[in-house]
Amino acid sequence: MDKTIPIPAAKLLNFIYQTETSQSAPECYEVIYANKQYKLAKPLTSMSLGEVQSAQMGWSKAHGSSATGAPQFMYATLNGLKKELGLRVGQIFNGDLQDRLAYHLLIRRGYLKFMAGQISRTEFGKRLSMEWASFPVLASTKGQHRQVTRGQSFYAGDRVNKSLTSPETVEKVLDSLRNGVFYEPPQVIDQAPKDYPEMTHPTNKPKSTVSPGVGATAVVTFGVVVGTFWEWFSNIPCNLISVFCGG
Repeated sequence: MDKTIPIPAAKLLNFIYQTETSQSAPECYEVIYANKQYKLAKPLTSMSLGEVQSAQMGWSKAHGSSATGAPQFMYATLNGLKKELGLRVGQIFNGDLQDRLAYHLLIRRGYLKFMAGQISRTEFGKRLSMEWASFPVLASTKGQHRQVTRGQSFYAGDRVNKSLTSPETVEKVLDSLRNGVFYEPPQVIDQAPKDYPEMTHPTNKPKSTVSPGVGATAVVTFGVVVGTFWEWFSNIPCNLISVFCGG
């Protein structure tokens, strides 16, 4: 996680990444929609912003969505951020850049107001669900396509998106941000798509023989700690199923 991100926001972003990609750091930063990153000519985090945006248009046609990186940026969202923040097309789309852009989205959606007690948990939850389709609304509301009830994605009805975590979990996570003791969501195993052979880039040596399917779970404060622990844990020669997730 980029060191400029405040710790509570970093923890929320880790939870978002895990829910959106079902991967932990650093793997979550390489993910594109439908887990097709293994088809890329080079890892996502080594591509420039310009290369990513150019490729996103093709990904929409080939995979059904342009969602990219740990925060699963849509093409329009990434393009808007580029214009708003004056990003250069040559900037490398690495984890730190993804973190900074995702934090900007959090602020857009009212993170600072929520932390200051200026908007309710339910309202902030709704705003998060409008940015990240895997998040549920926390109360019945008018969604993008129809009326949606508590626990459904804001985009329910589009035949693409659905909530991937419970409203109770989101509420506990949000409450814990202001309490200063971060809530660790329960471990959930999520099966990878059948047409997804490995959770690695073809140019990378597979890190383990455990099942690639993982789900939303424990969030850690520092990305470096996560990366180090994952490297150690994934090489344990046992039949344990990995439950450390990331989006």
